[in-house]
Amino acid sequence: MEWSIQDIARSAGTTSRTLRHYGAVGLLEPSRIGGNGYRYYDEQALVRLQRILLLRELGLGLPAIAEVLDGQRDSAAALETHLELLEEEQRRIGRQIESVRTTLRKLKGGERLMAEEVFDGFDHTRYEEEVTRRWGADAYRRGDQWWSSLSAAEKEAHQQEQRDIAAAFGAARTSGLAPDSDEVQAITRRLHEWLRPAVSSVSVGHFAGLGQLYVDDPRYGFEGEGAEFVRDAMKIYAERNLNG
Repeated sequence: MEWSIQDIARSAGTTSRTLRHYGAVGLLEPSRIGGNGYRYYDEQALVRLQRILLLRELGLGLPAIAEVLDGQRDSAAALETHLELLEEEQRRIGRQIESVRTTLRKLKGGERLMAEEVFDGFDHTRYEEEVTRRWGADAYRRGDQWWSSLSAAEKEAHQQEQRDIAAAFGAARTSGLAPDSDEVQAITRRLHEWLRPAVSSVSVGHFAGLGQLYVDDPRYGFEGEGAEFVRDAMKIYAERNLNG
């Protein structure tokens, strides 16, 4: 069997542009290209795309994904490893769900809360290795100290601001605004200010590099053309306003 690029994009929750980009960088070639120029994908390509999407969810960029796929020719064995990781994450999320249920039950019943129950399944330190690899141990230490110093309400407010910024970018792009417009640059300034408490100083390279990370890594809430829109806005803002 084979599927068109539109069918695959719709089923995978991605875009045709993203799939064409994967092909351009040698990550996912179509099984064939029809006489009309349309791209088609067979079952082997479907399995490869599933592995790509799984690796992206684990936080790997496209170059790293290419290295993994090249080093793991046995798709079945690789998917067994992915399955183990997904089941581990499922267990962790299950613990978080039970933690919240326990907290709600005790709050409603006037029972005493236990810290180990409230925070079961929550572990922000799982990002330590990734942050250290990308930006250094000092960057992780500063960010960890800042985050740990916040109250629960402050943490929620910070996360809500991130969601609001992402929504503002989406609305601006839908409205046809350009990344270098005053309106979009004002949103980008909000993003810069949102980052500053955690990292103290954000250089041109850091801010522009983070924009590229939004394109490469779907965990940050942007995908496809939306991520590219934010990246372009961040690069323009960095060049206009930041030093170093």
